[in-house]
Amino acid sequence: MGLGERLAEVDARIADAARAAGRDPGALTRIVVTKFHAAPVVDELYRLGVRDVGENRQQELTEKKREVGDREGLRWHFIGQAQTNKARAIRAAASVVHSVDRARLADALDAAGEGMPRLDVLLQVNLTDDPGRGGTAPDAIEELAAHAAGCTTLRVRGVMAVAPLGEPPAPAFERLAACSATVRTVVPDAAWISAGMTADFAEAISAGATHLRIGSAITGPRPVRG
Repeated sequence: MGLGERLAEVDARIADAARAAGRDPGALTRIVVTKFHAAPVVDELYRLGVRDVGENRQQELTEKKREVGDREGLRWHFIGQAQTNKARAIRAAASVVHSVDRARLADALDAAGEGMPRLDVLLQVNLTDDPGRGGTAPDAIEELAAHAAGCTTLRVRGVMAVAPLGEPPAPAFERLAACSATVRTVVPDAAWISAGMTADFAEAISAGATHLRIGSAITGPRPVRG
């Protein structure tokens, strides 16, 4: 099965899941995660109508965007864990950052944005009991939202999370939806919910996800990196 066929199949599954949840498929944003795939894959995806692609690592994002060049309407989503010392490079390459999980990172991205358009950001929530996982604790999301909302070059759009391993995704995504409601008490229009990957996007859609991060189901197996 080729790239176009896999894309069409996943889009059909997304549409079915949306209709089953009583939602409009057209209201969802499907982000194709191109981690480890070469830039020509992005070129082909663009020809197939894809306008949202995601990357996990700053260096790969920067290089791939340079290779692909400017494409009208193409949005680059940074979805990996971000280091504050990479904030300027991330800011220069990304259209959206999904992984703001602490005030220091928000400040670093803000400071890197002088003279640039406002950057769309999502606040990452840790849905596990492991403090070593990426994301802020749910009970700290309101404080982080208030801090990020005060960063003048950032625009808080909503929340993001990865479903925990070893737990059904549906209740985890319900907790994320509750965090989304909390963030909207601080930033009323921050309605984006970035959740759902290949194995759990149907549950994410049922819980209100607006942005889905789909990788290998569309791109095929990732190339092995040495």
